[in-house]
Amino acid sequence: MKNVNIMIVGVGGQGSLLASKLLGQLLVAENYDVKVSEVHGMSQRGGSVVTYVRYGEKVYSPMICDGEADFIVSFETIEAARYVNCLKPDGRVIVSTQKIDPMPVIIGAAEYPDNVVEEMKADGVLIDAIDALALANEAGSSKAVNIVLMGRLAKYLDIPVESWISQIEKTVKPKFIEINKKAFMLGYNY
Repeated sequence: MKNVNIMIVGVGGQGSLLASKLLGQLLVAENYDVKVSEVHGMSQRGGSVVTYVRYGEKVYSPMICDGEADFIVSFETIEAARYVNCLKPDGRVIVSTQKIDPMPVIIGAAEYPDNVVEEMKADGVLIDAIDALALANEAGSSKAVNIVLMGRLAKYLDIPVESWISQIEKTVKPKFIEINKKAFMLGYNY
């Protein structure tokens, strides 16, 4: 089996670290060799957060270089554009259409770019854009965006849905399990 490289990118506070923990533990439970590496940036202040998840028969390094990512799961549109150079030519971006203003936009030094997703598509990038925030709210919590996106990623990985649900039950706090299971299925079935 070839190694699969997944980047999870977002803004601090969006739950990308929980998503990478869930994914890493799931892959270990499925008997893959797994390496996970987190790059926090200014995660406490809404800065960029990147997690690398690599799995396969034997993985030697957790890092993903330019042109090596099979998937980029992005919690925000600008973050998808920031890391699209890491994608393989046949790789796919799964992106939440949510927009979170970075500091230069907040202070008025820049404007949020229009048509980020459309421009990536025009460049030939395979994009699966999803309104993960709306689906998370439908599940019962805006904080479940991360699990909606994991549900969408699950469509592309050869891992049974039951295994994902079992890992959600093991990873998420008990009072949030049902919301997260619903969020996962909404993302999966989108």
